[in-house]
Amino acid sequence: TDRKKLHTAPVGQVFRLRPFHVLVATGGGYAGYRKYEDYKLEQLEKRGIEVPVKLASEWEVALYKSVPTRLLSRAWGRLNQVELPTWLRKPVYSLYIWTFGVNMKEAAVEDLHHYRNLSEFFRRKLKPQARPVCGVHSVISPSDGKILNFGQVKNCEVEQVKGVTYSLESFLGPRISTEEMHFSQAPPGNSFQQQLVTKEGNELYHCVIYLAPGDYHCFHSPTDWTVSHRRHFPGSLMSVNPGVARWIKELFCHNERVVLTGDWKHGFFSLTAVGATNVGSIRIYFDQDLHTNSPSYSKGSYNDFSFISNNKKEGIPMRKGEHLGEFNLGSTIVLIFEAPKDFKFNLKAGQKIRFGEALGSL
Repeated sequence: TDRKKLHTAPVGQVFRLRPFHVLVATGGGYAGYRKYEDYKLEQLEKRGIEVPVKLASEWEVALYKSVPTRLLSRAWGRLNQVELPTWLRKPVYSLYIWTFGVNMKEAAVEDLHHYRNLSEFFRRKLKPQARPVCGVHSVISPSDGKILNFGQVKNCEVEQVKGVTYSLESFLGPRISTEEMHFSQAPPGNSFQQQLVTKEGNELYHCVIYLAPGDYHCFHSPTDWTVSHRRHFPGSLMSVNPGVARWIKELFCHNERVVLTGDWKHGFFSLTAVGATNVGSIRIYFDQDLHTNSPSYSKGSYNDFSFISNNKKEGIPMRKGEHLGEFNLGSTIVLIFEAPKDFKFNLKAGQKIRFGEALGSL
């Protein structure tokens, strides 16, 4: 009679699976599996073995998108802002340096205790002499990274990696009004690609640069040009490493991105910063109104801002090598620009490149 009664709840009330939990668990597990597959592909590539292209199906893409990468990226961003105790900074940053092969001898400040949080460490500045800007070639690399693909744009399709493409119009969005651009009306053309080419005899070119987590995270102006317009696409924040780019068609069109368009001496020029997992924050130094990875966004939407109508019709002049923006972790830069037919890239697919080195010239 002195024993206490043990009241138990029905199993269904104690352990109740919700659809959201199932999606997160399944999507997270599948994302981990894909990471392992990417690692195996990288090992095959290092051994010189060509890997056949195998694209994800619609259900695989939907499953990957079920992972709350936007929420995780915002949480990661807040964690990065937490100030670390002085005694903890060196062990934490040293682990990161060892994992991703960061060269701290290039940093303007090599003392790890100087960086109060992970965000400051990711956005560390370099010594002025660490990245000399090539003065001979007309277009330089805007960032450190790996060349995923480059060449002429054909049939309104751009290659994100060899054999995997995305739509030029889906990526850049609808044609910007010529009233917002410096250059004159483009010659009449049927395709979106023809509408971007403003001078007869020119071609449209592209270059994709992937920034790994250990790379320098700032990006710079790749040439002398004037930025006339900014278009921000809210979207997913899937990984953009080469393995995923090879797996998901139009990956860059799914992800959040900031498209800067304008003109250079040969016509149309654009630079697009593509967001990725844990890289929800894309910052453009001269654009204080830009806020990426907002909690509320509408799928398929975008917002425009004109630097001509809001900047006394002058746009934002940028000099080659000038600081342009930054990521909070590695991501991707895509250049799409117009140039004469004799423009030549000085690149090889898969090569490592550093900010300031030549991409191509006439």
